Amino acid sequence: MEVKKSAKANLESYTRMFMLLGLVLTLLTVYLGIEHKTYDKNIDGLALVTSDHDEEEEIPEVVIEQIITPPAAPPPTPEKIEIVEDEKEVEETIIESTETDETEKIEVEEIVEVEEEEEFMEDVPFAIIEDVPVYPGCKGSKAQKKACLNKSIQKHVGRKFNGDLAGDLGLSGKQKIYIQFKITKTGGIEVVGARAPHKQLEKEARRVVNLLPKMEPGKQRGRPVNVTYMLPITFDVQ
Repeated sequence: MEVKKSAKANLESYTRMFMLLGLVLTLLTVYLGIEHKTYDKNIDGLALVTSDHDEEEEIPEVVIEQIITPPAAPPPTPEKIEIVEDEKEVEETIIESTETDETEKIEVEEIVEVEEEEEFMEDVPFAIIEDVPVYPGCKGSKAQKKACLNKSIQKHVGRKFNGDLAGDLGLSGKQKIYIQFKITKTGGIEVVGARAPHKQLEKEARRVVNLLPKMEPGKQRGRPVNVTYMLPITFDVQ
């Protein structure tokens, strides 16, 4: 009698399936082994911090200079002083008395006085002269003689000056002439300078001043001097 096997009890039919299943499990085990990661433990217990910046920030270095103070120099050694015994005898100086005896005759030299020459001004301005020049006919005090001199010179110029000259030269309006002269130490007249709008007016002013009469010279400290006088002449041409 032949024994018949059941198809369900036959395991040969599952051999291929078991082989495929084993292959899948093997591949899965290998894949899990490859993908499995391990991490080193941090000894200090601090987490690892990573920075998103690729470059590290540069921190400037702080340099501390140490200044070493040199030790103070020792004081200089004093020079050795040798003491030399003075064997030389010192001569004493005898001071003679300057007191005179009653019987001693004293001669006194004659004192000669030296006179100092004072600076003397040859030319003195009319404003500061001590004794003004005296115009012929002027008398009185110093102040009266001074006023008389001024008035007499003005009258002389008014009479002698050619008043039509400015009109003949084509000038108009107010004209002014300045003339400076000296009343010399001998009483004469010396023209120093003149200034006018026209040369003819200047020439006329010189002519009129030179016609002034001879005067008694002015004096400074009792000595005749030259007295400088500034005369302005003003006239209006209509």
